[in-house]
Amino acid sequence: MTIGGYDESRGLRSGARALVVLPVLGNATGLRSPDAKLAEAVSLTNAIALDVVHAEIIKLRSPSASRLLGTGQIKRLAGTVAALCVEVVIIDGPVTPVQQRNLEKELKAKVIDRPGLILEIFGERASTSEGTLQVELAHLQYQASRLVRSWTHLERQRGGFGFLGGPGESQIEADRRLIRDRIARLRKDLDEVRRTRGLHRRNRQKAPWPVVALVGYTNAGKSTLFNRLTGADVRAEDLLFATLDPTMRAIRLPGHDKLVLSDTVGFISDLPTQLVAAFRATLEEVLEADLIVHVRDISHPDTDAQAQDVLAVLTDLGLAPENRETPMLTVFNKIDALDAEQHELVRARAGSDAIPVSALTGEGLDELRAAMDVVLRAGARVHRFVLPAGDGKRLAWLHSHGEVVGEVYDDEGVTVEVRLSDKDRSRFMAMAPA
Repeated sequence: MTIGGYDESRGLRSGARALVVLPVLGNATGLRSPDAKLAEAVSLTNAIALDVVHAEIIKLRSPSASRLLGTGQIKRLAGTVAALCVEVVIIDGPVTPVQQRNLEKELKAKVIDRPGLILEIFGERASTSEGTLQVELAHLQYQASRLVRSWTHLERQRGGFGFLGGPGESQIEADRRLIRDRIARLRKDLDEVRRTRGLHRRNRQKAPWPVVALVGYTNAGKSTLFNRLTGADVRAEDLLFATLDPTMRAIRLPGHDKLVLSDTVGFISDLPTQLVAAFRATLEEVLEADLIVHVRDISHPDTDAQAQDVLAVLTDLGLAPENRETPMLTVFNKIDALDAEQHELVRARAGSDAIPVSALTGEGLDELRAAMDVVLRAGARVHRFVLPAGDGKRLAWLHSHGEVVGEVYDDEGVTVEVRLSDKDRSRFMAMAPA
């Protein structure tokens, strides 16, 4: 059966023609303008290789419980869908199963809401076994309340775990009981992943290296910055959610012979609740960090709103600014995208609270490294250790991780007075003597 340009027997394809709609309530307020929200929705749609042929904002007095949009709005939109041979309509917002079914019937095109679209992106991006499990769980939780059997054609087209691909034809054709069974198995598998991740995290805590976590809104430039600081080649593109799976690399800082830098998944506004829960294990890496580096795209017109969304997720993780023990540095990234006047304004705005950088050109990275070193050493106190003769490894560690203020040698060894942070002291105490 063909609905408009959408073939039920084949499903969607890369390059399928898409129409993006942003419903806006007449009294809606917020930091983001409707135009900026629409631009982000278009970028999300482009991220799964759909061809956006039309995008528009539709103002609503009040959403219809059965169809979301008004009768006249649907009629006009149906004309646009037919005229442009649109195959899929993206609604940038939540759509109930009833609204989705009625809109598809009247528009004669597949309808996907914002949560479904983000789930599809995550389904295409996840590359590790953990990421795949997380996405499949989130997708099934979302799918369980939908008209599951109407999606069977989608699996035959693309496969994978996203909304358009589905988690497998056998699951889509199964009843709700089988979906619940699959969800239970996935949760069990993820619990095992969390235990393994927790073990690795405890081992890292015993290791003598601090951990720095990069966080930020999607496409803020975290991966480009990660690559600059580590010399790695993590995927870094001008693309929403280019990075999903956490990556860790060792780097050096002035005063630190080694620390671990972690690149995390980008945040976004209105992230589906299923994904917040599913990726909590991944985001828990941030909880164990010695330092959080909040990377902001300072060239983006909605940078302040994006920063609030990031802080909201951190608050949900228990890292609210007012009660956060882990220190955080703010980085104003992409200053290379600013003109000379904007560049000076951003530098003045940064003051002592943020570091302006360009991960692309390397500008400001020396200042960032120095700031990271200062923060990691903050709160340090002088401790006295007596090391046996021949324990050169731990002595060298104290010199590289702390500020040695006194050092006395005798026949039995060396007495060292060194300024260390509490975490570095714990790391030192966990090191076995030579």
